[in-house]
Amino acid sequence: MSDYKKTVTPRVVRMHPADNVAIVVNDGGLTAGTVLDKGLILRDKVPQGHKVALSDLVTGQAVMRYNVPVGYARQNIPAGSWVHERLLDIPPARELQGLPMATVKPAPQAPLEGFTFEAYVNADGSVGTRNLLALTTTVQCVAGVVKIAVERIERELLPLYPNVDGVVGLEHSYGCGVAIDAPDAIIPIRTLRHISLNPNFGGEVMVVSLGCEKLQPDRLLPPGSFPILDQRDAGEGPDLVCLQDHEHVGLMSMIDHIVQSARPHLERLNARRRQTVPASALVVGVQCGGSDAFSGVTANPAVGYMADLIVRAGGTVMFSENTEVRDAVEQLTSRAATPTVAEDIVRELGWYDHYLERGRVDRTANTTPGNKAGGLSNITEKAMGSIIKSGSSVIASVLAPGDKLKADQKGLVFAATPASDFICGTLQLAAGMNLHVFTTGRGTPYGLQACPVVKVATRTDLARRWHDLMDMNAGRIADGEITIEEAGWELFRILLDVASGRKTWAEQWRLHNALVLFNPAPIT
Repeated sequence: MSDYKKTVTPRVVRMHPADNVAIVVNDGGLTAGTVLDKGLILRDKVPQGHKVALSDLVTGQAVMRYNVPVGYARQNIPAGSWVHERLLDIPPARELQGLPMATVKPAPQAPLEGFTFEAYVNADGSVGTRNLLALTTTVQCVAGVVKIAVERIERELLPLYPNVDGVVGLEHSYGCGVAIDAPDAIIPIRTLRHISLNPNFGGEVMVVSLGCEKLQPDRLLPPGSFPILDQRDAGEGPDLVCLQDHEHVGLMSMIDHIVQSARPHLERLNARRRQTVPASALVVGVQCGGSDAFSGVTANPAVGYMADLIVRAGGTVMFSENTEVRDAVEQLTSRAATPTVAEDIVRELGWYDHYLERGRVDRTANTTPGNKAGGLSNITEKAMGSIIKSGSSVIASVLAPGDKLKADQKGLVFAATPASDFICGTLQLAAGMNLHVFTTGRGTPYGLQACPVVKVATRTDLARRWHDLMDMNAGRIADGEITIEEAGWELFRILLDVASGRKTWAEQWRLHNALVLFNPAPIT
């Protein structure tokens, strides 16, 4: 093994010719004294993914990565040195005034035709990649009962309905003990409402209520408001099981009621069959978590290329994570389709700035210990790698937290969400995604029960160690085995296969995270 290590070629990646730092590619990093290309000698041991100075940097000089200042040197940094967070001052956040508004018009790309997948077409025209029964809950109090009911449905009923992929209890922490009439309370309410109508549930929504909670069923899903429910139920809304009803005597009567109420929904779901639909029916949410310095080198660029392919095919891609795009705001507003879309971006990011200020923090609180261990010195550097997931298309529209995509909202969409993996995924579910792409460098077993999650590793070492958790290895880009374009096409084809029913690793292991509603309103 030692002989092997001696023969490994030291490799670094420089993202732009104007950059004065590069990141180390080699597993395990590189030792002091290593001679890089063009004769540069490392003065320090530099861990994998971390930055090395390509030239002498003087105090106050901008440290450039992606041709963007990701920090300013706190002291003189000789060429060949390890450039880490303790040596950098973070650039100030760009003001939200005087931004370029819809000034960049990407060259139109040829439509991508002929790509299809097998899916479930719903009555409202939306398309599901899975055929699931949802049990919506109005309040956390009923979560334990719903859990037992779901286990019984899976054990006793699902074998009778082989075309149903599963049953999802929409557990959450909201519904009571909250300021239900506060202005910001609309965010968690509409989030839960719209998750209940996710296309992967096919309109077969049941509601389990306690009875005394503040979020009453008719406030969550008002009768007459949702055609996909009302067409079948004559405007009466979804099935409702209220645990405090007098008819329930003991826990088993509650469970029996839920299980029996599920039967007609399961029968209708079981009668459905996949049919061929165009790739334009894809609604893909993209997100990153456990990011490292390779996120912006391998996985996120591959996702960005894939995003452009989906947009060319007429589909929809949502990118999010307010804090992780805030430092790239100029790139967002300039790529907006219209000045109005650019103003919507500014509105959402400005609202989130104020939200953070109320908590006496700013965007710098985002970067995690794992991000830093993976080579990301601060949120500015993280943001430059994160925004690449959006590809190069114009930003067609903007969604506020909890909003649902309209049928005609196609193309690239900025769905404004917090950067938390769980909250972002929950809000993208509410927006109507039927497929999720999640990139990671440090590794996470993240999954969603309501939607397949395709996880993309940024590094070959992670893909090797987590071989039964990662669905794709984008680290091959840094290894020189494939190009970003090839990886983007590979991911696009994986998505079509998964949308057609192929299980992801998270689905095979039944790994999923809880729904986490974004609630900026007070708790009472």
